[in-house]
Amino acid sequence: QVQLVESGGGLVKAGGSLRLSCAASGRTFSSYDMAWFRQAPGKEREFVAGIRWTGGATYYADSVKGRFTISRDNAKNMVYLQMNSLKPEDTAVYYCAALQYTAVISMRAGTYDNWGQGTQVTVSS
Repeated sequence: QVQLVESGGGLVKAGGSLRLSCAASGRTFSSYDMAWFRQAPGKEREFVAGIRWTGGATYYADSVKGRFTISRDNAKNMVYLQMNSLKPEDTAVYYCAALQYTAVISMRAGTYDNWGQGTQVTVSS
């Protein structure tokens, strides 16, 4: 198990940027796939971006490709989501998730067994 704490959310105007951070506890962070999901009111939790524990390959939802960048720092037990060119439809609670020793990245929320408490991102038009 790993404990996850997100930070960095807030209110931003359309076209602006935010960087979300996720701090992970534990000494085995480098063995976890890390992902960001988001959930808007009345909608299901959806995959935003993921980064593999092996080699750091990254994956993105089509809706954020070219605007968002996921990265990790295994020495600091941190994962980040840089969000640029934000749109009102990006408004949601953003969650950090972790899954250990996977063979492939998962884009299904139900697969992940470690979650943070979430951080609110609101983009005004």
